[in-house]
Amino acid sequence: MSLKAGDLAPDFTVNDQNGSPVTLSSFKGKKVVLFFYPKDNTPGCTAEACNLRDNHTDLLKKGYVVLGISSDNEKSHLKFIEKQSLPFTLLADTEKEVHHKYGTWIEKSMYGRKYMGTNRVTFIIDEEGKIENIIDKVKTKDHTAQIFGN
Repeated sequence: MSLKAGDLAPDFTVNDQNGSPVTLSSFKGKKVVLFFYPKDNTPGCTAEACNLRDNHTDLLKKGYVVLGISSDNEKSHLKFIEKQSLPFTLLADTEKEVHHKYGTWIEKSMYGRKYMGTNRVTFIIDEEGKIENIIDKVKTKDHTAQIFGN
């Protein structure tokens, strides 16, 4: 399934870093930055998360809720949050259900070896639960500017 701007964002419920269930539709009335990233505490993912952390106050001022999601488990997310002082929720999609709904679990290739992994993509979801924008060429060190359309 290929999602596009204007589509209703597929709803889901997965656990956050504390093991508490989080449902996307519970954020109706708020703008959501849903960023899919490959792995906790890796260089690119850390750069992206830290850019969002450093600009979190501006994101909040503009009405955004930030949710990061990967296939890592809650314990891994908790370590990532503690190590990098991340002020937002990380979702554990260990069964990759959300990845499949959003089309972000893809075949990748490194050094000629093919494997399945997370495509680094950010979905901007409006107050009505519709996809406003999809950022599929994420600049990890300047991601907030992309979200703000700069």
